[in-house]
Amino acid sequence: MKRVGILTSGGDAPGMNAAVRAVVRAGLYHDLEMFVIYDGYKGLVEGNIQQVDRDFVSDIVNRGGTIIRSARLPEFKEVETRKKGIEQLKKFGIDALVCIGGDGTYQGAKALSNMGINCIALPGTIDNDIASTDFTIGFDTALNTIVEAVDKLRDTSTSHQRCSIVEVMGRYCGDLALFSGIACGADLIVTSDYQLTRNEIIEKLGEMHKNGKRHAMVIITEKLCDVNELAHDIEKESGFECRAEVLGRIQRGGSPTARDRFLAGQMGVRAIELLLEGKGGRCVGLRGSELVDYDIDDALKMKRDTHTELVDVIHSIC
Repeated sequence: MKRVGILTSGGDAPGMNAAVRAVVRAGLYHDLEMFVIYDGYKGLVEGNIQQVDRDFVSDIVNRGGTIIRSARLPEFKEVETRKKGIEQLKKFGIDALVCIGGDGTYQGAKALSNMGINCIALPGTIDNDIASTDFTIGFDTALNTIVEAVDKLRDTSTSHQRCSIVEVMGRYCGDLALFSGIACGADLIVTSDYQLTRNEIIEKLGEMHKNGKRHAMVIITEKLCDVNELAHDIEKESGFECRAEVLGRIQRGGSPTARDRFLAGQMGVRAIELLLEGKGGRCVGLRGSELVDYDIDDALKMKRDTHTELVDVIHSIC
């Protein structure tokens, strides 16, 4: 193996640049030729590929987003589309790939591995919805972004004696809502794993208002309901004046935290080590304080941790 490519795919996450830097520099340290692929699998198919040196990744460890950009390509599920990507790899003499992203990126890396290309996948997503790792690159930064935003919303909610419904990202994983809710001291946390019905939410908030509470904070995972309609119903039935706040894509931006930079650095180096060991079709994860790696196919079949151990924490302090 002499040449390694790296791409970022799907939704961007803070820390992706730190991972790109780690992979490039670890590869160069081991005398490999390193290539970046712009725009994810789309750029792979189109041949948007560039050889890079050490200076290319200078001064990016602190930058959010991904300097090699990202894109989505649903057509990559098709064999003929993947064959075009493999043709581009052969054209550039690239022997292996490091793919950074979420489950869609993992699916693409698995498919390429099955077609003979050694791929290592790294978990880069703010949603923390990759079951083969305790934490993904970008989750901690997004979590801190949410906490900062909620702290500011609390100031105005308290001043106006309001209830704030804050919708956070996560797709079908509730970790951002769960962890931020505990960190912010939310009054209610609603996720796909810990759901409350509309009536239960209104009933609980109504009881709080009846007992003299004059402001409240509710953190809810996206895709569970229309938060503006929920805010309207809460205001109508609970006694609270209520506003809905959708934080949106601001959660994807910003300079990565030290934790995300450290994790990205560790995982990037491990990706190169696995390739040098002749391994492919693997993904890197974190279990406790230890790096682990799994077959991508096995990783995609794993069940996500729903953090049942935090239920008592929620009941005790929320």
